Amino acid sequence: MNLDAEVVIVGAGPVGLALAGDLAWRGHQVLLIEKGDGSIFQPKMDLVGIRTMEFCRKWGIAKDVEESEYDRDYPQDNVYLTSLNGYELGRQAMPSMNMEKPPIESPQKRERCPQNYFDPILKKFALSQKNCQIQYSTEVLGFSEVNNEISIQIKNLKNNKETNIRSTFLVGCDGAKSIVRNNLGIEMHGKGLLTYTTNIIFKCSEFNSLHNKDPGYRYMFVGPHGTWCTIVAINGRDQWRMSLIGSAKEKRVYTIDEITSLAHQAMGKKFDFEILSILPWQRAELVADQYRMGNIFICGDACHLTSPTGGLGMNTGIGDAVDLSWKLSAYLQGWAGESMLDSYFVERQPIAKRITQFSTGNLEIMKKLPTNSLIFEDSPEGDIVRAQVGTAMSEGLKREWFSMNMHLGNRYTNSPINIYDEIENFENQKVEFEDAIHYIPSSRPGSRAPHVWLKNGTSTLDLISKNFSLFCFSDNSKEITRFTDLTHELKIPLDIHFIDSQEVSNLYEFKFVMIRPDGHIAWRANTLDMNIAKFWSVLTGNANSKL
Repeated sequence: MNLDAEVVIVGAGPVGLALAGDLAWRGHQVLLIEKGDGSIFQPKMDLVGIRTMEFCRKWGIAKDVEESEYDRDYPQDNVYLTSLNGYELGRQAMPSMNMEKPPIESPQKRERCPQNYFDPILKKFALSQKNCQIQYSTEVLGFSEVNNEISIQIKNLKNNKETNIRSTFLVGCDGAKSIVRNNLGIEMHGKGLLTYTTNIIFKCSEFNSLHNKDPGYRYMFVGPHGTWCTIVAINGRDQWRMSLIGSAKEKRVYTIDEITSLAHQAMGKKFDFEILSILPWQRAELVADQYRMGNIFICGDACHLTSPTGGLGMNTGIGDAVDLSWKLSAYLQGWAGESMLDSYFVERQPIAKRITQFSTGNLEIMKKLPTNSLIFEDSPEGDIVRAQVGTAMSEGLKREWFSMNMHLGNRYTNSPINIYDEIENFENQKVEFEDAIHYIPSSRPGSRAPHVWLKNGTSTLDLISKNFSLFCFSDNSKEITRFTDLTHELKIPLDIHFIDSQEVSNLYEFKFVMIRPDGHIAWRANTLDMNIAKFWSVLTGNANSKL
């Protein structure tokens, strides 16, 4: 079959770029289509989460992110206040990027890398793979699927030339207004519209010298009706993003004079600044009912919309991309079945619901505060209100500032391609899923494989490649030889790692642990004495039954 690409991806934001790069890194022919010209009108994200950084480590681009142009010495404090020259209500001190160290649970740490820095890093990675192409200024007009082949109608926006391209798979990474999702008729459900919000990027190199507060990454401004505005340090130097948080009832269009007045209100006095861009947008909590129809998929914001209060939107999308990529790759290589493709939705939709609900909760904490007009009053009564607001913000938002379990604790508990042989405590599962902060490394099937530093200075995560990885804490060579020989006969890509470390053995608990190419545990046991063909039929999505 003479195709233009094995996989066509629509949308060259961070999720589309990550998916294209990962698929091409796995050896597949990828065509990425983007309606825009590749320029970033306004960076919509600036946090590269710890799990995303682990993926960047796998792709060999972690250093690029760590050395991006963001000021690595700039403080990352979250500050709650009435205005920058008014009352400080509370502060969550956070280290600068240079001062922050990776936690014991990961070889990486979160990084501050705005989209205008992060997208070019992902683009460079994707185009460094020989099988990846990107077509900018190209619009998708429509598509159809017949006999497992997808025909996509596209138009070059520079010369208005229309052409058809063909592929095995089509993936929509084309955002909140996804043409792929809309053309498939896939609906989204959830709380829906949360707020109308307007982002203003402005330039002011003297910003932090115009007030009497210690510098912060995120300033959160509270009035009589809750948090009405935030200002974030976009590059840690002279660029800032002011977000005017409205309601779900009224859509506001701000004039330049109104924006200037509100910026002065946040500062607590007049000051000069240059507006670089204005972006009205709708904050929402929505998750798609389906992620797949035939060989057409959706990914990232196309299948879930979340409030940015938590920095999880893009990072969840990157998680989608990594999950989908290895599964499409396995299917294209010919050793995976339909359940492999079905598992994408089964695994990722519960994560999207978890993330969107958590992020909405953070927004509600910001907006629903014990505040009133006394918050501005220099009086004992005003002191009481300010103390109440400060406590509510400091305590309520700890789950956002320290949300490691939202990044690392996403376990796939009902996947058709994992084997769950052990009795599960589902009440404990529920508690773990709802807990944002306390991540507990585990080798239970569906969990992210735990990180431990090895004697040679590498991480256990560095052992996980493009293939399945079997961690062996046993020297039963007869069992292992039989297992690997039969696996080889089935043409399933497998790496064997013999690990001589009591620390790793204690954490992984069992003598044999199988890890998927995305770094999640597929199975664990103390023996390899099993029906190996049936075992692999489950893990490769060629069987619907459990062992």
